[in-house]
Amino acid sequence: MARVLSYEKKDTWIHELSGVTKLIFFLLWSVVSMLTYDTRVLLVMLVCSLVIFAVSKTQWRQVGTVFKFILLFLCLNLLAIFFFSPDQGTKIYGTKTVLTHLFGLYDLTVEQLFYEFNVMIKYFTVIPAVFMFIVTTNPSEFAASLNRIGVSYKIGYSIAIALRYIPDVQGDFEKIKHAQEARGIEMSSKASFGSRIKNTAAIMFPLVFSSMDRIDVVSNAMELRGFGKHRKRTWYMGKPLKRNDYLTIVVTVVFAVIALGITYYDGDRFYNPFV
Repeated sequence: MARVLSYEKKDTWIHELSGVTKLIFFLLWSVVSMLTYDTRVLLVMLVCSLVIFAVSKTQWRQVGTVFKFILLFLCLNLLAIFFFSPDQGTKIYGTKTVLTHLFGLYDLTVEQLFYEFNVMIKYFTVIPAVFMFIVTTNPSEFAASLNRIGVSYKIGYSIAIALRYIPDVQGDFEKIKHAQEARGIEMSSKASFGSRIKNTAAIMFPLVFSSMDRIDVVSNAMELRGFGKHRKRTWYMGKPLKRNDYLTIVVTVVFAVIALGITYYDGDRFYNPFV
């Protein structure tokens, strides 16, 4: 059974980077993406994200299932934005160009479409970075790298365990799903969309309980082995920062500064093509 969002060792320069380097890139990339609404910056970030995603040789089977859920969430989010705030784009850009009247007080405007287009791009600039970080980072090496820069090894281990058990949680989801289908609950594309959502939501409760059982087993095992007794520990998977790590960090910081400078040079983080 294929596991999604699991680390796989591959021969790429991204896999060879330290976990700390990839974490710094991911955090700065996410901060810039959240702060800017400059379409020019977002489009450049989108292209860079897709290139990095391709260079990491991440396969669709690793991320396809999760991407479908994210895409569904994005569509619902965009619809919710329009439903609750149909004039948000008009307020931001200061003009109103009506394409067509829908119903009631709802008009479809160019400004609203442009605003929601920017929101969509913001998602797609971060999603490849998230996938790349998870599938190219060895959890044990990442914990060791965090500890090397001063983060408590307890925190590092907690993050490493979370990354390591993502595939196991996905495996539990598949097992519960197959058990439900064996009982006659249709969860494939043969069922209606609403039924699939309802039946999938029903899996969450047993999935949470199984995950809590796993947490209890792991915590007891770590306690029996005396985890946390000493202030420091040695690492088998430790990886020092190399030339490519420093180069990646410098390029990321410089890009973040330039991107935010372009975003706020006129005091407004929204790029306005309507003036």
